Amino acid sequence: MGNPLHHARNLLSPAVWNRGPGLPDQAALIDLPHRRFYFFFIELWPQEVYYFTGLLIIAAMTLFLMNAVAGRLWCGYMCPQTVWTDLFYAVERWVEGDRRERMQGDKRYWTFDHIRKVTLKHFLWIMIAWWTGGAWVLYFSDAPTLVKELATFQAPFIAYLWIGILTATTYVFAGHAREQMCIYMCPWPRIQAALTDEWALNVTYRRDRGEPRMSVKKADAARAHGDPAGDCVDCHQCINVCPTGVDIRNGIQLGCIQCGLCIDACNNVMQEIGRPQGLIGYDTDINIQRRREGKAPVYRIIRPRALIYAAAIAIVGSIMLYALATRTTMDVNVLHERNPLFVQLSDGGVRNDYTVRILNKGVRRSFALEVSGLPGATIRVAGIEAGPDGKPVIEVGQDQTREVRLSVQVGPTDLLKTSRDVEITITDTASGGRASTRDHFVPGD
Repeated sequence: MGNPLHHARNLLSPAVWNRGPGLPDQAALIDLPHRRFYFFFIELWPQEVYYFTGLLIIAAMTLFLMNAVAGRLWCGYMCPQTVWTDLFYAVERWVEGDRRERMQGDKRYWTFDHIRKVTLKHFLWIMIAWWTGGAWVLYFSDAPTLVKELATFQAPFIAYLWIGILTATTYVFAGHAREQMCIYMCPWPRIQAALTDEWALNVTYRRDRGEPRMSVKKADAARAHGDPAGDCVDCHQCINVCPTGVDIRNGIQLGCIQCGLCIDACNNVMQEIGRPQGLIGYDTDINIQRRREGKAPVYRIIRPRALIYAAAIAIVGSIMLYALATRTTMDVNVLHERNPLFVQLSDGGVRNDYTVRILNKGVRRSFALEVSGLPGATIRVAGIEAGPDGKPVIEVGQDQTREVRLSVQVGPTDLLKTSRDVEITITDTASGGRASTRDHFVPGD
């Protein structure tokens, strides 16, 4: 059969994701000690935080686009709070039955059967919450190794702490807080209310068709006498299925997450009583007004604000893809020594000192350092001998940075009277790749 841990490692950590010596080779890894983020073939450094900025912009524009098309589409179908709450609801229905059966069980108080079902439900909730919390922690370490350490109680305390925190929050938010998170804690309902317009599709009760409300028998009798009668039978099914307890017949409200459960419940009732479906459905404020005026409904999904949001997503996404495609695995930064700015030498020459930081985002490599733009200059790197061509060769380990002290000296015959820009370049001795930056040389007083 083999070792299951090895099978898990092979599935989660194919050999192609080589993260360097001493690091796990899994596809997704947040390496906080070395300040790296790995996602399949993408490796991000702290200097590349702008990628996360781009992702945040795309996420915001996507939310705005969803809102322009169909209101709180994110809240109703994709929000983790909604997804996990629905999962906890499903477990509750599977263990204790539907709402009516749960209410009857609560009335019987603490019988053995009731205690067994409640205990099993909360146990399954805690297991789901624990698995959720544990899954998040695995992204920060070697997943198979951490699983083994957790199982043998040899994992670091911080791992147990964060699993406990994430387990507790998931259990409380999805199992107990539920709709209170959406109504009182989430800021998105307030934001989207300011972004939506009259053309956005929202879950809507078609009042022109549903009012006045009355039972099926009363409605049939009213129609027989020529009196108005709506299709709504006031069954309250739309309220019972709503995760936030909203009565959609009172109009769009802050608590409505646009999940569409009331649509399904109402359609089922309409089918049972033989009336057309769609009493509750996705509609716009424009169409509500048009129906009152006896006009046909119109829909305008593609409009300027939707196009602007889509264009912003496309532009930012294209910029990020271009930056990823053209990014280099080497870079150099230079900081001019400020105290002193220059050193006057005994022969009349001048020396400027710089701190050079070389970034190597690939395998271990050697870089030749050179300075251009300053005729007659000689360079020296502290602790490193220059090669036959006069260029110091600096070795930098895999996925590491290295700082060296560079001294640039100009003799009295080549010395200029004014400050001059210089270009400091590193060249990969194996591939010939180059990276450069600019600074200035101060000739003295």
